[in-house]
Amino acid sequence: MADHPGEVAATINDQRLSEEASPLIDQLVADAVASRLTSQDHTLWGEAAEAEAAVRLAWTTLHETSRPLLAEIDALRAELRAEGVDRVVLAGMGGSSLAPEVITATAGVPLTVLDTTDADQVADALAGDLENTVLVVSSKSGSTVETDSHRRIFEVAFRELGIDPGSRIVVVTDPGSPLEELASGYRRVFQADPNVGGRYSALTAFGLVPAGLAGADVAALLDEAAAASRVLSQDTADNPAFVLAAALAGAHARGAEKVVLADTGSGITGFGDWAEQLVAESTGKDGTGLLPVVVESPEAPGFADAGEDATAVAIGATGGALSTSGSLGGLILLWEYATAIAGKLLGINPFDQPDVEAAKKAARALLDNPTEQGGTGQSFVDGPIEVYGAPDGVTSLGEALQVLTGAAPEFGYISVQAYLDRIADASAAVLRGELARKTGLQTTFGWGPRFLHSTGQYHKGGHQNGVFLQLTGAAEIDIEVPDRPYSLNTLQLAQAAGDGQVLSGLDRPLLRLHLTDRAAGLAHLVHTLAEVAK
Repeated sequence: MADHPGEVAATINDQRLSEEASPLIDQLVADAVASRLTSQDHTLWGEAAEAEAAVRLAWTTLHETSRPLLAEIDALRAELRAEGVDRVVLAGMGGSSLAPEVITATAGVPLTVLDTTDADQVADALAGDLENTVLVVSSKSGSTVETDSHRRIFEVAFRELGIDPGSRIVVVTDPGSPLEELASGYRRVFQADPNVGGRYSALTAFGLVPAGLAGADVAALLDEAAAASRVLSQDTADNPAFVLAAALAGAHARGAEKVVLADTGSGITGFGDWAEQLVAESTGKDGTGLLPVVVESPEAPGFADAGEDATAVAIGATGGALSTSGSLGGLILLWEYATAIAGKLLGINPFDQPDVEAAKKAARALLDNPTEQGGTGQSFVDGPIEVYGAPDGVTSLGEALQVLTGAAPEFGYISVQAYLDRIADASAAVLRGELARKTGLQTTFGWGPRFLHSTGQYHKGGHQNGVFLQLTGAAEIDIEVPDRPYSLNTLQLAQAAGDGQVLSGLDRPLLRLHLTDRAAGLAHLVHTLAEVAK
């Protein structure tokens, strides 16, 4: 951590990386990129990006413009506490959930985050103390299917307890969204800044309202960002945003297209998950980009042994080829600046997400007209696992895994996508390290459908060298979505199948494993991996 609130730093710990970054830093200084970005110059990324950038740069001054929210959040929290309402549940996806989760986890205050369509996980949230619960429904577009489903389900649950749902639902959305239009009877509607994209929204109402209601000191967060802004807006060679952006872009130019993130004592909980969306969605397009790989520790496979295709970045003062340190508010702003600047150096527009909608469209089509999931029939059954999409002639789980991982090219990557309960099925995350260790390939892990709002853009728009392992599972229960012709289980499987169809349409190797018994299936999968030779 830095010594003073808001202090931020980016340090290059590798001589070659320093040499690669140096001319790029000089270029950024000469072009006055930091001051132009701070003043919201929408011409920085070229003519093709100007229209999008013109309505996406208000995040550079949020440490000032978000101040009026603080009193409103404090007042609402006091009202709710006076009524005995002290449990906060957040329904949101992507930028609407990742930032509040990091903020509250770092502050050590409880926040129940629903960024899932898993019926078991939603049921656990419903089983909490609803008598003392407020639901924050957070959606920039106002039409996010997962969040809308949560809202409908909780409305019914509140009503069944004799609680007026309107008194227990708080909305965060953009002005004029469909959600704002239907929320007139809810406890409070917070309008977010429409000139800030979702992944840059940590210091808007999307980050501050749920975190503040949960009890985090969001005023201090803005103070930290304000202090960092004074450094990040300077056109100097030691500007941490220039250092970070130039190092990542310089390494990418020689083929290091992956950014491996490990925490090395930052004191911040889960920062990598937030940065993952920021970097992947901002840069992963036009067949290029930086793929974030969030690992469990500095000792985990993929970090200390990062190869030519990856840059190891420590979240903390030491470690890796590159390290960043500072307060949470300062680091949020540092990574936002650096990611936007890296987009300029990579020649892409860091504010659009042209490939995110493809999986959503495919999922909606499957909900409207259900077909065999994923477009691939069941290949075989191996114990408590149904295997879908294995090549003809493959008859065992071990062989199917070998064929999948063997299809990755040199410097490719493996993406594990678990459409499961990320609390009850948390053990699935060990697959990342096991596959990375077995194959020597950089390996990512994402909970579905949460990752669709994060690395999902890179999978379709970035470097096309990934192979994909989908995990779905039988749920113990199901929950109907009120006034919708589907249940959570149906929606969850449609999301997996829809994304699978899009990836298969891009000729990316994909294998889906359906766990007929989740605990037994995960144990069988881990055991099989242990038996598979590298």
